[in-house]
Amino acid sequence: MDAQPEVTLADDEARLAAFAFDLADRVEAAIPDWVERSLRARGGAAFDPVTASGVAVETAAVVMPSLRVLLAADVDATVGSPLASLRAGVGAMTRCLEAWGSPRPPRDEFQERQFPNDPFGLGPAAFSDIDPSLHEPGLLWGAARAHVHLRRRREVGDG
Repeated sequence: MDAQPEVTLADDEARLAAFAFDLADRVEAAIPDWVERSLRARGGAAFDPVTASGVAVETAAVVMPSLRVLLAADVDATVGSPLASLRAGVGAMTRCLEAWGSPRPPRDEFQERQFPNDPFGLGPAAFSDIDPSLHEPGLLWGAARAHVHLRRRREVGDG
């Protein structure tokens, strides 16, 4: 019986990069539906699909460059959270809802303190808030990132 080749750190890093690339592509594809769903839910009768489409383009333009950089960053780089990148992209939706005169939902002290630029509560707490199909790719990326981080620490500790 042939022995399986050992999975190297480089193999794990390549797998992490593939998960990051896949997650970024899936998030980008999900942004238009997330924006439309969010604006439709909070915009009421003022909802306009043409405006929502433009807001989705603007949201993706704000979110995706920083999200792609963050997901592709080395595990030892402190670059932030992918969900924070998504939360930072709610500005266009907020401006749209304000222009439509949409009422702001009640927020507690924590929400006001932690998310002062998100008065409509649009920012995601999890990838699945953008789209349920992002749950697994988000978990895979996070687990692969943690695995590479821990493996590097083990290998440095052994060396």
